[in-house]
Amino acid sequence: MAAIFLDLDGTLIDPKEGITGSIQYALQEMGLEDIPTKDDLTWCIGPPLWDSFRVLLGERADVTEAVNLYRERYTDTGMFEADVYDDIGEMLEGLRETGLPLFIATSKPHSYANIICEHFGLSHFVDGLYGSELDGTNSDKTDLLAHVLAETGVDPNRSVMIGDRKHDIIGAQNNDIRSLGVLWGYAEEGELHMAEADALAGDPTEVAEIVIEMLGLDED
Repeated sequence: MAAIFLDLDGTLIDPKEGITGSIQYALQEMGLEDIPTKDDLTWCIGPPLWDSFRVLLGERADVTEAVNLYRERYTDTGMFEADVYDDIGEMLEGLRETGLPLFIATSKPHSYANIICEHFGLSHFVDGLYGSELDGTNSDKTDLLAHVLAETGVDPNRSVMIGDRKHDIIGAQNNDIRSLGVLWGYAEEGELHMAEADALAGDPTEVAEIVIEMLGLDED
């Protein structure tokens, strides 16, 4: 069975306000004096939260405490401080028309991601959602996609991962899944090229057509 995997943050929704605001809250509560601006924290959108806090606070810091503080604000208000990108509904409808199952694969804990997708009206477009555990298990995209493949029995060689960061591309490559990098998210300039994504999309309205071509669905 073939399938289409979709990242959430930076691909389907713009979560900047909620994520960066919650990181600022955690850093302030941890006693950091020089708090980065929200614009300076956008690199944290995509990677596992533990990894971001290790960079921000240093390896010796209590990263678990920082994550717990982040979640205090994020679960209260932060997860809803987001916007669905323009034309995502059209993109998802186009992907549904391929006849392939759609799965969200996010480093975010699935307990949060399910609430977010329901809140923003994304759940009815997809056949399932996979995310990390609250303890960080499967927050790495390589581990997450390996878990999804094992759970679903999907053939990686006939599938594609769509995401906005190098973590999505590398995770796909490590699991023999083709990758489509989207340019409207939070990748730094050249990041997706350096990660060697199999294809790139500059606009959500292009995605379904690119996926059809990548997977040879127009030849079936």
